[in-house]
Amino acid sequence: ELIEDQDLRQEAAAALARRDIFTPGARALIEAAETAGGLDEDQADRFVSELLETFRWHAEATVSASVYERLVAAHRLIADVVSFKGPHINHLTPRTLDIDAAQAAMPERGITPKETIEGPPARACPILLRQTSFKALQEAIAFPGADGAVQGVHTARFGEIEQRGCALTPTGRALYDAALASKDFSALPDDWSALRRNGLAWFRYRATPQGLAGRAETTDLEALIALGHVVAEPITYEDFLPVSAAGIFQSNLGAEVREAYAVDPAKADFERALGRAVLDEMALYQAEQEASISETLKALGLTEAVV
Repeated sequence: ELIEDQDLRQEAAAALARRDIFTPGARALIEAAETAGGLDEDQADRFVSELLETFRWHAEATVSASVYERLVAAHRLIADVVSFKGPHINHLTPRTLDIDAAQAAMPERGITPKETIEGPPARACPILLRQTSFKALQEAIAFPGADGAVQGVHTARFGEIEQRGCALTPTGRALYDAALASKDFSALPDDWSALRRNGLAWFRYRATPQGLAGRAETTDLEALIALGHVVAEPITYEDFLPVSAAGIFQSNLGAEVREAYAVDPAKADFERALGRAVLDEMALYQAEQEASISETLKALGLTEAVV
């Protein structure tokens, strides 16, 4: 649907229909696994090697240079998907504890970073996700031609860097979304105790050596924390921020495709293709917090807590 030109859309569909992203060896091993109920060690090693070919970078395009240019003009991401033998690893995302330092250090090392860091501003108590990247590389590509290969370049692979903070509760996320809209984050406390006491972030609780050695006489978590019997540690946010992810791709695809990311996320279509409902991340964080409270109280010889 991102290709408005009907003829180009048909050419793209035909290019995709001609290719097989899996090697014959991978298909044979899949069939063997389904027949035998698994693979032996040697087969498993060969299966991994065969599957690596599916995601390997290929410098040879499967469409002509002219078709490639038309695909790029329609949408850079479509050109990346359609023009090659198969999918490839688009980027890797190392995690850093100080993304501002990483952003500042890239130019010093001859690396061109994206203009801004996506996500919340720098804070004493990091929340959610902050991301940056270096600009995608221009890589040599060979296009098929009537008189032999035609040399060109393709821009696709880049490096992403992330800094992960604490996962926010629905209440905290609502405050964050409002702050993002108003560009005023003063309403969102930059203090772990305030975030926890106000129910704005998820935390994992555990008993301290002091608590395990002593005898707790209260089930009030705040009191147990004040006594040094229990500590609360922020639960790391493990999801994406749609605005952040879109910003990373926009910076590498070019300004002309920015509006393409303002579409409906089509969750229902995704779940239909997946074959099941997407898990609720808030429920997962809440379950992790509640399980930690239960385990902590059990370790302290208590049965219930006042939160």
